[in-house]
Amino acid sequence: MVKKDPTYETERLIIRPTTVEDAPFIYEVMNTEGWLKYIGDRGIKTVEDAAEYIKIKMRPQQERLGFSNHTVIRKSDGVKIGSCGLYDREGLEGVDIGFAFLPQYGKQGYAFESATKIKALALNEFGLTQINAITTPANLSSQKLLEKLGLRFVKLIHLPNDSEELMFYQLF
Repeated sequence: MVKKDPTYETERLIIRPTTVEDAPFIYEVMNTEGWLKYIGDRGIKTVEDAAEYIKIKMRPQQERLGFSNHTVIRKSDGVKIGSCGLYDREGLEGVDIGFAFLPQYGKQGYAFESATKIKALALNEFGLTQINAITTPANLSSQKLLEKLGLRFVKLIHLPNDSEELMFYQLF
């Protein structure tokens, strides 16, 4: 029997693990100006590339740890508006919380609402005792959201094979 992925809800959102069926949405979000500027080009040039990325990067972590990238869906109309999740990143000690939303759904509290739920799941259901985050120094809105979630800036870091300086945050 195949184990069903858990679905979570908040007042306005449905939050569920990303699957290959989300490839058109993942393609769209990973090619927004904000993603490319602040997160980086992952080489997702087609919906098929997005499907492969989900299969190779997202689903194995979900199956191994019980958490990964989640697709965020607005309850009122069923529209996929963003992603939020916990990531076991190479070169980063501990688990990293991250989020990305389509630009038309920004500044409406959806990122905070979904990240608050993911943070609670991390601490109360997934057994994590520490949550980290990384962001670029230029991404002020991400920094504000991380601080609103209770994370604090610790130091500047570099991930392996990447020259970009990143801000490292931890939940205290």
